Amino acid sequence: MDWTNLLEIAETEQKRQKSIRVHCCTSTGCRAANSLSVKQNLDNAVAESGLGDRVEVIGVGCMGFCGRGPLVQVDPEDLLYEEVTPENAPSIIEALDGGEAKPIKGDSQHPFFSRQMKIVRQHTGKVDPERIEEYIAVGGYQSLYKALYEMTPEQVVSEIGKSGLRGRGGGGYPTGLKWATVAKMPGKQKYVICNGDEGDPGAFMDRSVLESDPHLVLEGMAIAGYAVGADHGYIYVRAEYPLAIQRLQKAIQQAKKYGILGSQIFESPFDFKIDIRIGAGAFVCGEETALIQSIEGKRGNPVPRPPYPAESGLWGCPTLINNVETFANIAPIIREGAEWYVSIGTKNSKGTKIFALTGKIRNNGLIEVPMGITLREIVEEMGGGVPNGEVKAVQTGGPSGGCIPASLLDTPVDYDSLNKVGSMMGSGGMVVMDRETNMVEVARFYMEFCRGETCGKCVPCRTGTVQLYSLLTKILNKQATKTDLEKLETLSYMVKETSLCGLGISAPNPVLSTLRYFPQEYLELIQEDSLNSKVTV
Repeated sequence: MDWTNLLEIAETEQKRQKSIRVHCCTSTGCRAANSLSVKQNLDNAVAESGLGDRVEVIGVGCMGFCGRGPLVQVDPEDLLYEEVTPENAPSIIEALDGGEAKPIKGDSQHPFFSRQMKIVRQHTGKVDPERIEEYIAVGGYQSLYKALYEMTPEQVVSEIGKSGLRGRGGGGYPTGLKWATVAKMPGKQKYVICNGDEGDPGAFMDRSVLESDPHLVLEGMAIAGYAVGADHGYIYVRAEYPLAIQRLQKAIQQAKKYGILGSQIFESPFDFKIDIRIGAGAFVCGEETALIQSIEGKRGNPVPRPPYPAESGLWGCPTLINNVETFANIAPIIREGAEWYVSIGTKNSKGTKIFALTGKIRNNGLIEVPMGITLREIVEEMGGGVPNGEVKAVQTGGPSGGCIPASLLDTPVDYDSLNKVGSMMGSGGMVVMDRETNMVEVARFYMEFCRGETCGKCVPCRTGTVQLYSLLTKILNKQATKTDLEKLETLSYMVKETSLCGLGISAPNPVLSTLRYFPQEYLELIQEDSLNSKVTV
């Protein structure tokens, strides 16, 4: 495979495609609503109508508007249909020949779509994730070729550093700095790991990327391997994502067939292979050292740092670990350049971020927005607000994040701003709560999750989360006193400041943020003789 071959594949695929493409979402969310039967009936309708010479039905990845699925989109007219059923699906094809479509016609210009800026999700919902030719036809693997033949490894690392890209897994560590650290480490053997162990309640961003555009992630990993001097990569995906695993396996096979993965990629001296490792679903394995332990066949327990994985990671070798969304940003940055990426976002938070917008919200699903957009714009404009009533709080960052009150909805969505108000970016979960939500119950829900997911290695997390859960239960049962409330706050800080890994360090965040912004809800639940107490956070 060389540059000419790549362009030939792209040209051949573009010629093969029919003038009208009917995109039917076949990702997990829409599959649960019977989208496979919808697609089958669309295929049958094309065959029966005799439109097969100009119409084709494509199974595509997630279109984002998950609460309105199954979704079907017709290009080039950009017609969107929502809540399509197997029964009314054929009328979409009939409408192409002068009939009338029966499904609900959606608005592709709705703020849910128009306010988005798609970099990672640029091709999702447009290309068949199971055909490498479609990915190549939209420019896929050209960034890898550019890196191999027009840039040195040092230049690639420098370009990622200049872009300002920060890790999208939650920590927000500068990606270029991490790459530079691994690149300068001595040793023949280095590894690249993609962290796809997405475990936050209500979060499905990484799953969607892997299901919808797996080659984008593979290309980012290969570029990273070239940049840091690694010839072997691993994608760690939890077993609860069978469709993502299936499509990744197929994508790897296709890339090997074309010589884009494996030995002498694009007829260059660079070798890079990728294997998949399936996790058993332990939330703690999202922490990079626990993930490494799991790949090595050990129990997924975090280990003390230093040394960091960049120095001594998988099997003691320098290891680069980034999450799915981070790798999915790499090819666009190499293709368009760091200056382009720097122009998007805020001073310290560049580019876009994908969020899973869920909870008490009219329009739920996946959105990709530029950093710096406000919570209000996301919740009220894109999300359409709360169906009945008003927004009470927005929780960002999953079980590691905090609950932000409605009074702070004008907070920009970027790393620094969210940290200032007691929350965090996290991997991208965003849960909207209405006035009926009990914030103490919310805190207990997340603490119950963390209590169940602790690995048990360090005492603060192992016993602290249990004690915090017990105190919250005592408060909800109206059996707590002022002393218990003070204990809750003190213990939260202790767990936060003394735990070994990020799970324990961030576990008290929902408790601390609800104490900070909704103290009255706690005070109303404690015994009468202590209602005059004050909680300070």
